Amino acid sequence: MAERPEDLNLPNAVITRIIKEALPDGVNVSKEARRAISQAASVFVLYATSCANNFAMKAKRKTLNATDVMSAMEEMEFERFLQPLRESLEAYKKGQKGKKEASEQKRKDAKEKKSDTGENDKSREDEEEEEERMEEDQEAENDVEEEEVEN
Repeated sequence: MAERPEDLNLPNAVITRIIKEALPDGVNVSKEARRAISQAASVFVLYATSCANNFAMKAKRKTLNATDVMSAMEEMEFERFLQPLRESLEAYKKGQKGKKEASEQKRKDAKEKKSDTGENDKSREDEEEEEERMEEDQEAENDVEEEEVEN
């Protein structure tokens, strides 16, 4: 748990960005108002988390999931936010799925490339070994010819 109440506040930069996105251009917000919104947002997050935790505990789980949060929003009488929340969650899941697929494809491509490189390396090694054998054979033949000439 947090040691100080300030530790529970959301970052000011995040709050400022959310406020700017929510208001039309040209509207200014005082420092005091930003602080009040930040504290209200923190209280909301704590309350929503507590309600969601109750649903998880009723289901004998220690992990909160999206269903718990949706149920908490309904219990807190924030039904009008459920549909935008569902849409946002769906977009997040699609984004995560896309990232996962891209990562898997990248790994697969890297593995194939490594496999191709490995085959090329084997071919080169085979060629080098063959050349060495040919050189050794040639040297052996030369040695035999020299021995014959000496005899």
